[in-house]
Amino acid sequence: MGILLRGGALVFRDAVIEADILVENGKIAKVGKSIDSGYSRTVDLRGRLILPGAVDPHIHGREPGLEYKDDFYHTTRAAVLGGVTTVLDMPNTVPPVDSPSRLLEKKFLLSRKSHTDFALYAVLYDYSSDLETNIVELVRSGAIGFKAFMAQTTGNLPPPSFKTIYTALELSQKLGFTVVFHAEDRECVEFFTSRVLASGGDSLRAHSDSRPPLCERLSIEHIVSIAEAVGGRAYIAHLSTASALKTIKRPRRSPTEIYVEVTPTYLFFDYEKHGNLGALVKVNPPVRDSRNRMKLWRAISRGLVDVVATDHAPHAEHEKKVEFSKAAAGVASIQHLVPLMLTSALEGAIPIGRVVELCSENPAKIFGLYPVKGSLLPGSDADIIAVDPSAEYVVSEETLEYKNKLTPYVGWKLKGKIDKVFLRGELVVDRGTIVVDRPSGKPLGREAKR
Repeated sequence: MGILLRGGALVFRDAVIEADILVENGKIAKVGKSIDSGYSRTVDLRGRLILPGAVDPHIHGREPGLEYKDDFYHTTRAAVLGGVTTVLDMPNTVPPVDSPSRLLEKKFLLSRKSHTDFALYAVLYDYSSDLETNIVELVRSGAIGFKAFMAQTTGNLPPPSFKTIYTALELSQKLGFTVVFHAEDRECVEFFTSRVLASGGDSLRAHSDSRPPLCERLSIEHIVSIAEAVGGRAYIAHLSTASALKTIKRPRRSPTEIYVEVTPTYLFFDYEKHGNLGALVKVNPPVRDSRNRMKLWRAISRGLVDVVATDHAPHAEHEKKVEFSKAAAGVASIQHLVPLMLTSALEGAIPIGRVVELCSENPAKIFGLYPVKGSLLPGSDADIIAVDPSAEYVVSEETLEYKNKLTPYVGWKLKGKIDKVFLRGELVVDRGTIVVDRPSGKPLGREAKR
């Protein structure tokens, strides 16, 4: 027996259409007006905006090995409560995901804890085993893609060499996976960080000076140059400077594909207006000035940004509530990705269809999950969120699902409250509350697109 979702305003990237959705066996079976309910259970969604569940391709669920920061159970509860129904988890855990056996072990571990569907990255660095063989075997074992950390990050993983990047993008061209880059030049960061620390800098502004836009630009130039030579799929994660977009050419009729991600941290915070938040908004790359922040919004409006994802990176209190220069970098934000972008749309900053494009459709396409994920089309998984556009609410610590209640969004007033969330047709959030306590998420691979 199916479920009929009656009378919502379905949001597509280029249109909003009032229609019904018939869900059968966890899939969207039909979309249209006045669908005959038959024996279906009916859910009245009149007055609600209906969007496909968001796909966040950049989260740090912290398992295995870093559960004191957070764990996958809490992270995915926060995700689904905020309308994110699919997450792609980063590999800089303990141990890092750098072999097929570690990938499969992590998949088994998280399968018992996840409230969202999920996929896993492998880390890209100079493996001790045969490079090409290891990459191919990781892809065959289900890696959704690879993450290359070009500068220091949690886990202090070494940056990949030229050979490794070239080989990975070459294989990316052949096999269709995506290589995600944390694009900061390591030597550049080390040079400027030592200068800033020697001068006593200890603030959001000083952090930006310690990892200036030059470091991001140098790394992106390196990545783009290799990608243009060999082809493949390169994804620049958490771009922090609008000026770096000039380095990223948009190839046409070319085997090279280069994608750009921006996070809410860079869209909503800058060191000029939010210096009082200190380490709560300390991230790598750092937040920049207000002028740069507005340029990033203009880049989104012009279609120069492909994805808005969180880089959700929770930490414990003892890592954040310390001297700024010693504080860990990272912001817990997955519970408010969709609400923040919905608020921006309802306030007129972007069209509502851009929320679907940036947070659902594009990430699903880039990582080979579309149209199973990121879509309201027949045949897609029934990952659906229903939003009350008239509701307003204030973020409070009590509403956070994170293990450590640390996020800069506490106290923010948001518009457009998520009322219901369906995961593969099952109602998992109702009236803004999780109603399915058992983890029901499933692991995914690029094969999901079939």
